[in-house]
Formats: sequence, structure tokens, C-alpha cells
Amino acid sequence: MPLAAAARFWARLGLVSFGGPAAQIALLFDELVGRRRWLSERRFLHALQVCLLLPGPEATQLAIYLGWLLHGVVGGLIAGGLFLLPSVLLLLGLSTVYALWGHLPLLASVFWALKPAVLALVLQATWLVGRRTLSHRFQGVLALAAFAGLVLLKWPYPWLLVLAACIGVVVGRFRPTWLEAGRGTGGFAGGTAPKSPPTGYLHDDATPPPAHALPSPRRLSLTLLATGLALGGPLLLLSRLQGWSGLLATMARFFTRVALLSFGGAYAVLPYVSQGAVTDFGWLQPAQMLDGLALGETTPGPLIMVVAFVGFMGGWNTSGSLGLAWLAGLVAVWFTFLPSFAFILIGAPLVEASRDRPRLLAPLSAITAMLTGVIASLAVVLAGPVLWPQGPAAGVDGVALLLVALGLVLLLGARWRVLSLIGTAALVGVGRWLWLRFCA
Repeated sequence: MPLAAAARFWARLGLVSFGGPAAQIALLFDELVGRRRWLSERRFLHALQVCLLLPGPEATQLAIYLGWLLHGVVGGLIAGGLFLLPSVLLLLGLSTVYALWGHLPLLASVFWALKPAVLALVLQATWLVGRRTLSHRFQGVLALAAFAGLVLLKWPYPWLLVLAACIGVVVGRFRPTWLEAGRGTGGFAGGTAPKSPPTGYLHDDATPPPAHALPSPRRLSLTLLATGLALGGPLLLLSRLQGWSGLLATMARFFTRVALLSFGGAYAVLPYVSQGAVTDFGWLQPAQMLDGLALGETTPGPLIMVVAFVGFMGGWNTSGSLGLAWLAGLVAVWFTFLPSFAFILIGAPLVEASRDRPRLLAPLSAITAMLTGVIASLAVVLAGPVLWPQGPAAGVDGVALLLVALGLVLLLGARWRVLSLIGTAALVGVGRWLWLRFCA
């Protein structure tokens, strides 16, 4: 499969990756496993299981890993870069509009219609992932436990990962069939290999790792050197421009810490981002942080991309210069996402080498079983501001509920693609704005 064809796919994916990590992972699975058959379900889920253990955005790291598996380091850089580029440019562009003109009624109406569509995408992802991963009753129990732990008990996400891994070790030793894939899914939940390995994939269960996927001390040394230069070089340059305590160098150090602490996805780390940007450094006002989260929810790419807004507004509020604001936004993005590329490109050969080691597969299978409950908890988080925008006392927003239901019908019944749903929702928002402006 040519690199140019893969690059076109990753660029297109970056334009339609709405809905947060759950919807993005479901979209990656649908495209790469279901439609294009570039790799089997088992290989996809093995990569996902490992990405869930790493700090940083899971869907972005998964895209980097899959690009690396197909075309090596260049493929990983292209996949991750094109997956992120549309969201970077769009969010910085919207940040510019926000800084110069504030809340435009047209944008508010478009976001009003996009939010129910995003919720529908997350609910669709819950259904699709649950249908394929929960092949045993015990796996369903794990998913319910993850949902209850996150929604009711407010457990930190890293605790769930550790708990799932420990359960997987014990169950894998005494009841391994509880974590095996069923229904002939080809090993979707990990565990043991299916009796009839799937065929017809570019990388199926039995395909040996390509040459670039084999562990190599030389490649590891070069990757470590490139990572050090990519991190240290820009930091040194920013320090020379404004000093070690200047705005840009401080942002570089802060967002590097954000990247290394972002276990559990964006919702787990955003409180830390908010505290640093609003309270510790005073880059933003609390209301501006909330507006940034709204923009991040309704743009493609990972939700943690809200750091682009944080960096931009920090530069804008500090200097009033669009040039510095854009530079600050790009600094925030670079130092937040660079570790994700490093983790994958350094560790990917070890991940490939672990595919056939049962002691590693059992805990990873337990983590995958919990994934449905994690996605469902995200749907609960998003449902509040979408269905009860004025608070529970004001009652449910009937129009938003209707839009969510219609989105589910179009996705699950009519099998609409993500771009079709998002485009239609944007048109609905424009129509609402026209009605309010000229008819109401």
C-alpha cells in the first residue's frame, strides 16, 4: 500500500475526527479494519491496549502507531502530523476569531447543533466497541465496574488501569477463557488467537512484523537522539528569545509536564491545565477557559488540543499581539504532543514483539473490556451540558434530545459517515442562526 495513499487517508481522517477519543477510535477501527482491511482486529486492539496505558491522547497515539506499522517512522510522523494538523489550524483560527470579535451568533448556533451530534457519535462508539469487545459475561462486569468507578465513585482513571491489569493477571492464570474473544470476532478482545485466523488483511494475525518493526539498537539510539533534539532545541531557542522565565519558555516547560501527566485522557488532565493556566500563571480568565473547552469539544482532533487555545490566549492576553499569540499556541501544541510521538516511535517495536506473549495479553484484555464502560462514562459527562444546558432544574432540552436521537438513527440505522453527520449538523446550526436573525 503506497505511502501517498496512506497520507491522503490520514489527512482526510484529521478533517473528520470529531467526537473525542471514543469516536476517533471507533472511526479508526471502522476504516482500517472494516473498510480498508489494512490490519486485523486483534492487531488493532493490541495496539489500542498499549496506547491506553501511555500518557497522552490515545487516538492520536494509535494513529501514530498504525502509521508506523504500515510505513515505519516516516509513516508514523505523517499519520500523527496529519491527524493533528486540521485541529491545530482550526482551533487557532477560531481562537483568533474569539480574541478579535468574541462570541459570534453564527458560531454559537453552529456549536449548538454540533454538540448533540458529538454526543450521538460517542453513544455510537459505546455501542460498537461494546458489541465487539464484550463477548463474555465477565467482560461485561468489568465494563460496568469501570463505568461505576468513573461516574459514581469518581475513581481516577489510572486506578482503573492498575485494577484492570491486576484482575487480568489473576483471571488470565485461573480462568483464561473469561478474557478470550468470542463470536468469531478474530480476537477483538485479545486473549488467545482464534481457531481460524482472519485472512485478507494487509497485516493479519499471523503476518510477521515488517523489517522496520523489529527491535534495533541503532534505530532506538537515533530515535532517542531525534527526540532529545526536538525537545531541547526549541526550548533553548525560546529561552534565548525571551529568557528562561519568559512566557514561551515557561509554556514549553508547563505543557511538557502536561504531556507526561496526562494519564486517563483529556478529562483527567484538564483540571491540571486549568489550574496552571488560570490560577498559577494567570494566562486566562476562568470564563475564557470554559469557552476554550467548548471550542475543543466541537472541533476535530483530540480534546487535549484545547492547549492550543490556552497557549494562544495566554500570548494574546499578555501582549495583544496576534503573532505572539499564534507562536504561543504552536509552542503549547509542540510540547504537549511531542512526547506522544516519542513514546510510540521508541516503544512500538517492543509492542509488536509482545503480541504473542499470553502473560501480557491477559491484563491488556481486561483493560480492553473496561473500555466500553470508560466510553459510556464520557457520554454521561457530555450529556449534561448538551441535554441540560441550563441545569437540571430547567428540564431537558427537547430539541437537543431530538437531535441526539436523530443522529443515532442516521449513524446506526442509515450508517451515515462521521463527516456527513457533522456537515449536516453544521447546516442545521446555520439554519437556526438564519431563523433567529431574520424570522424570529
